[in-house]
Amino acid sequence: MSVAVVTDSNSGITQAEARELGISVLPMPFYINGELYFEDITLTQKEFYRFLIDDAEISTSQPAPGDVTDLWNQMLDIYDEVVYIPMSSGLSGSCQTAMLLAEDYDGRVQVVDNQRISVTQRQSVLDAMELARRGKSAAEIKKILEEVKFSSSIYITVETLHFLKKGGRITPTAAAIGTLLNLKPVLQIQGEKLDAYSKCRGKKMARKTMLDAIAKDCSTRFADAAAKDRIHYAISYSGNPEEAEDWLAEVKRTLGRDDVYSAPLSLSISCHIGYGALAVTATEFLPEDI
Repeated sequence: MSVAVVTDSNSGITQAEARELGISVLPMPFYINGELYFEDITLTQKEFYRFLIDDAEISTSQPAPGDVTDLWNQMLDIYDEVVYIPMSSGLSGSCQTAMLLAEDYDGRVQVVDNQRISVTQRQSVLDAMELARRGKSAAEIKKILEEVKFSSSIYITVETLHFLKKGGRITPTAAAIGTLLNLKPVLQIQGEKLDAYSKCRGKKMARKTMLDAIAKDCSTRFADAAAKDRIHYAISYSGNPEEAEDWLAEVKRTLGRDDVYSAPLSLSISCHIGYGALAVTATEFLPEDI
């Protein structure tokens, strides 16, 4: 059976990279000042952050059901089956919608809910491609990826509290006090949703806190994989590539590794946390016995 791998642009995989990889990426829709844009189609990273800095009204939206099924149908004209890997169901309803749509495909479309976003979702796509190369069916790939869905961590710190306040995640009073005290929250995604992890005085301390958190995960939750050097590490950022270069160097130096992947954060996350954010992630390799 030939299996097509499909994801959405929350994975951070661009249309150009998708063509190189031989997969398909569904662009996520954004409404900016009431106008509809599609990520990496009619909306570039540079344009998005210009809107964000100008405090435009930005909201995310689910892909239209017809756009989802049209892409699946195109793939099924070429492949026997489709594995679709959308963003985490804990962060959007688009995964549940896709699962409902897949019920009309008699098992030929398998929707994976493995609770990933951004660079960790990208790793799930690469894992799915590897599993397809090994001859796994779409249903088998879905089962494997969902079994390892909590085998990753993301830690994020923000530059400004403005966007957390704007999105209702913190109160205006907390934002004002936090700004006065130069507090930089560290947020975490351990699968299902974005949660608070720590509050730090200044970004330097926030960066150290994130690295300490990754080190702790690798000595506890991911200890077996870390002992075998089977961890994918990555950093991410939102509209601050120069700062990200320095962050990447610090992560490489701290972890003692040169193979740390770097990519912009998903715009769906950046929409809620703002520009200037930094993130670090760890994701286990697929189990060796698959």
